[in-house]
Amino acid sequence: MAVADDQALIRMGLRVLLDAEEDLEFVGEAADGRAAVELVRRERPDVVLMDVRMPVLDGIAALRRIAGDESLATTRVVVLTTFELDEYVFDALAAGAAGFLLKDSDPGELLRAVRVAAAGESLLSPSVTRRVIAEFAGGARTRGTPGPDLSALTEREREVLALVGEGLTNEEISRRLVVSPATARTHVSRAMVKLGARDRAQLVVIAYRAGLVR
Repeated sequence: MAVADDQALIRMGLRVLLDAEEDLEFVGEAADGRAAVELVRRERPDVVLMDVRMPVLDGIAALRRIAGDESLATTRVVVLTTFELDEYVFDALAAGAAGFLLKDSDPGELLRAVRVAAAGESLLSPSVTRRVIAEFAGGARTRGTPGPDLSALTEREREVLALVGEGLTNEEISRRLVVSPATARTHVSRAMVKLGARDRAQLVVIAYRAGLVR
């Protein structure tokens, strides 16, 4: 577990919170984006809490370097932001963020986010999902850009991809399609493999780009 934030007070608070948990190990902190990338490459943590706005190298650029490093394929980055309507929400998701978390989230929510990310899942709150939908509804991100190729997906996998884009969990997808949670999880996993998605958050981005969510 690593923390990258340019405010020492916030880093100290996160360190104290994380150190108090028996199942979590705090391995380091960084005050700028470049130092954060170096820290992650050195310690190879399961989860990184990354501030969006960082000196030297901003958090999104640092995230791209981490996500693009094959040796760090198992490292999950949860992006910290002051405002949920941060202009970088979409860019971070497209770059491979496992999710978003507000800096003023309560301790329980933050700890849950770390554990969810460590388990390989994505933390994408409904309000953040609505933010991304709003971006695409206005055409700001997709105008003139070709959509992703979904030809490798079965009709059912396309249907599941659309539901993931709406922000539904595997349990919710299973109820919507009247299938078992295991079947829903299998469809999601196959869609990720076929589309080369790093995680569920990137499936959401693909669903929006493909026009499956309106």
